[in-house]
Amino acid sequence: MRSKLMRSPYAFAPQERSDWQGASRIMDLLRFAKQIDEKSLYFKSPRKRGKMKFEREDFVVKRTCSKICDLTKQTRGDRNMKTAILSVGTEILFGQITNTNTVFLSQQLNLLGFDVLYHYTVGDNSARLAEMIELAFKDCDLVITTGGLGPTEDDLTKETACKVLHDELVMHQPSLEALENHAKKRGRPMTPNNYKQAMMPTRAEVFGNEVGSAPGMALCEGNKTIICMPGPPREMKWMWENRVRPYLKKRQTGVIYYKVLRMFGIGESSLETELLDIIDGQTDPTVATYAKEGECSVRVASKRQTLAEAKEAVDAVIEEISEKVGKYIYSYDDEDLETVVAKKLLARNISVSACESCTGGLFSGALTELPGISKVFDRGLVTYTYGAKIEELGVKKETLTKYTAESIEVAREMAEGLAAKTGSRLCISVTGIAGPDGGTEEKPVGTIYTGCVFDGKTYAEQIALRNVSRSWNRHFAVLSMFDMINRIIEEEKA
Repeated sequence: MRSKLMRSPYAFAPQERSDWQGASRIMDLLRFAKQIDEKSLYFKSPRKRGKMKFEREDFVVKRTCSKICDLTKQTRGDRNMKTAILSVGTEILFGQITNTNTVFLSQQLNLLGFDVLYHYTVGDNSARLAEMIELAFKDCDLVITTGGLGPTEDDLTKETACKVLHDELVMHQPSLEALENHAKKRGRPMTPNNYKQAMMPTRAEVFGNEVGSAPGMALCEGNKTIICMPGPPREMKWMWENRVRPYLKKRQTGVIYYKVLRMFGIGESSLETELLDIIDGQTDPTVATYAKEGECSVRVASKRQTLAEAKEAVDAVIEEISEKVGKYIYSYDDEDLETVVAKKLLARNISVSACESCTGGLFSGALTELPGISKVFDRGLVTYTYGAKIEELGVKKETLTKYTAESIEVAREMAEGLAAKTGSRLCISVTGIAGPDGGTEEKPVGTIYTGCVFDGKTYAEQIALRNVSRSWNRHFAVLSMFDMINRIIEEEKA
């Protein structure tokens, strides 16, 4: 018979007790000491065989408590810090700006091994802000705020945090000097409210801001810490990289190592199904799947005592993942598909040209975003009409008449015509029905065709999209072009 309490790796059985008195005493001790949650344990009761006497109760309880305490010491040291992110600003609540800070901080904190439990947003109101901070501290050890550090009267984050953690504000001379220098560089005088930004709690660790006027801070009381950062994303990201992350890394127990695998051609549900045995059995390393606009990612992370141990653990799991879905993986270093393809084109000095119909030049635009690509990219043509395809690429009128412009035959002739015209080693083409209109039962909206010529060899494919929207269809078509190039280059290399 088992209790209703949650199973854990630290489960044990007080074999000498069947009336649960010994287990109850153990739990009382643990709850009093606040060393472990009762949900972390379960107790197994032996079968009752007649009347049993327990003369060694005290010994059993002491021995069992000692065992648990040893385990909890180890567990407590490795426990991830529970964190809440609190965004401050009425403009966020009104929808006047997009809150990108929370997304960035969530990603960064999780990579450091901090468990983000809550996202809060509150307006520029001191009372409500104090309530949110106190609410967050009920479950969390760390609260990170963004916004409300400016010079105006409604910038109240620092003052409120100071009040909640029972400190007082005093003038911080280094911050004052930094603000004066900042104003001087911009040719502006220090206004009276600017001095407000230099006021800091007496116990605070102050974070200088070299790209803005508002310094940040970390303030602790007992085992609770609040970190206040500026709201503008540019300033927040600079402070995170140069001040806050180094501060938090000191609180890490052990080393965290992670890798992000990026994939194309498999949906998140299918990916999760393929990796279900790995995901369900995970402890450390952890495995998490993500989906974003036609692509999927898998993050594998491990927290160990040394970097070598963490890396070894992550690499072992990545090997398992590669055996299952390796054909979809295009990057093991969290690089986007465009960058991966561009690097391969540059490394192998493969000249490339593109001709586009339904994407309207989006492929060429994406490729030319990457620095140095001019060394290999020759040209991009947008041939939207029948006439343009005939005149610029030599597509046969008969082919267009028989199969329409949205066909694999036309995609093939577009690529071949571009190769003849430019002499580029690799020529890529795309045509299709991006929508929202123009689809048929035979060729519904979202039907895309790609063609490619590489070193004289022609390839062509049909792709059926989910037809989320016109913009999504065009975006996915561009990704499909990059994916086609990536696969062809790798196949030829092999």
